[in-house]
Amino acid sequence: MLDHIIQFSIRNKLIVGLLTIGLFFFGIYETTKLPIDAVPDITNNQVQVITVAPSFGATDIERLVTFPIEQANSNIHGIKEVRSFSRFGLSLVTIVFEDDVDVYWARQQVAERLQKVQAIIPKGIGMPELGPITTGLGEIYQYVVRPKKGYEHQYNETELRTIQDWIVRRQLLGVKGVAEVSSFGGKLKQYEIAVNANKLQSYHLTIDDVFAALEKNNQNTGGAYIEKGPTVLFIRSEGL
Repeated sequence: MLDHIIQFSIRNKLIVGLLTIGLFFFGIYETTKLPIDAVPDITNNQVQVITVAPSFGATDIERLVTFPIEQANSNIHGIKEVRSFSRFGLSLVTIVFEDDVDVYWARQQVAERLQKVQAIIPKGIGMPELGPITTGLGEIYQYVVRPKKGYEHQYNETELRTIQDWIVRRQLLGVKGVAEVSSFGGKLKQYEIAVNANKLQSYHLTIDDVFAALEKNNQNTGGAYIEKGPTVLFIRSEGL
């Protein structure tokens, strides 16, 4: 067979030469179209579960949050390994799947099991949430929210943090390609209530009664409406 190929090539030098030149240029063209990445993405197929639990220590976070999440997701098909990290006020569980597992299917399976975990986690600790779909090659852009020159004294740290959380962050989340926007620094707006135990006892009230009253007072409610000529005024009550 090889002898016939050699004899054919010798007898048809022009045809063989043209085919060789054509294959050479075709190879150069295909080389320019190869999907080669200078920095390939080697991030494994993973789903992260993040739980923020302020004022709880690492031991309580591990026992009350991290362990129930790990146990609930341990039997999902295609799991490669489960890693966790517990520290003061934060629980991070990373569930790594096989490369052939669809990431959206994996997130759906984890989300279904988190619904059951929420009933196990004690009330007031924090609600587990799925982390965004990101890769190890994702870029992080940091910025600082500052008042315009000449208006430094009109905005304090609490107001700047409120602007960041309710205006800037929401606008950035609508930008294509942005996976998550995290806020750091500033002072969170909060209402503090000093409870006088003696007065509570005199009114036959408990701390639970105070919590219930605050919870009801912080709800928006709607009423009926009042017709005033050609216009209609709707009645509503706003919480804090």
